[in-house]
Amino acid sequence: MEFAILNFVLSGFIGTVGILTLRKVSAAKEVAFALLPLLFALHQFTQGFVWLGVNHLISTRALHLAQSIFVFYAQGFLQFLVPFAIWMLEAKGVRKNMIAVLTVIGALLAGYTLWGLGVYPTSVVEHNDALVYVNPATHHLWVAALYVLTTCGSLVLSSSISIQLYGLLNLLGITIVRIFKPYAFTSVWCIYAAVLSVVLYFYFLERRISFLRELKNDEFAWTQTLSNELDTIEFKLPKIYMAIISRFERMI
Repeated sequence: MEFAILNFVLSGFIGTVGILTLRKVSAAKEVAFALLPLLFALHQFTQGFVWLGVNHLISTRALHLAQSIFVFYAQGFLQFLVPFAIWMLEAKGVRKNMIAVLTVIGALLAGYTLWGLGVYPTSVVEHNDALVYVNPATHHLWVAALYVLTTCGSLVLSSSISIQLYGLLNLLGITIVRIFKPYAFTSVWCIYAAVLSVVLYFYFLERRISFLRELKNDEFAWTQTLSNELDTIEFKLPKIYMAIISRFERMI
């Protein structure tokens, strides 16, 4: 029961950050990437019901519905959604073309996993305080390898230092999960990725600041409301976050 509560509380926190992140969107091309924290929040909310189900606190039918929603998002959509969202943000050039290739691979992989999840039943059990999801079609090393390539690979290929750092932190999380809880890769890594998605709020604060500073040069579009917003956002952006990004940029 405590794990279900943890998922629900985590969902509420990340969901709040997700809504704040969406409010900092300045262009339509940013929406897909800005949606990630909110989608992760809903994902964790769903896993809360899975925990209730494995503890026999809800009906078997409700459990099957919750676990289906969870795996369809985690294993069926993310490998396409992440590279596509990064591709939308990227300016024309070699990086965008490389991310486009990963987007196509992600789409093909998503097609396969969605087919597998739809044809073969997914089982879920609790093991060592973690949920283990198993589907005969997706439980393969090559599927996991392509999954990591498309999701983390597209993040690392981004021209944004903040997104690159987010991608590397996800790779670190994947490595740790594969070492200590490989049997619960889907559930544990998704929790890690969900928590980590909170940093995207600061990324969109950066983008919003850049957008407003550019808009400030246009005296006809600039208003006192926008001026107040810029002052507020610049105050909100933590100096420690900018220091980490700056140091990471010097390292690479």
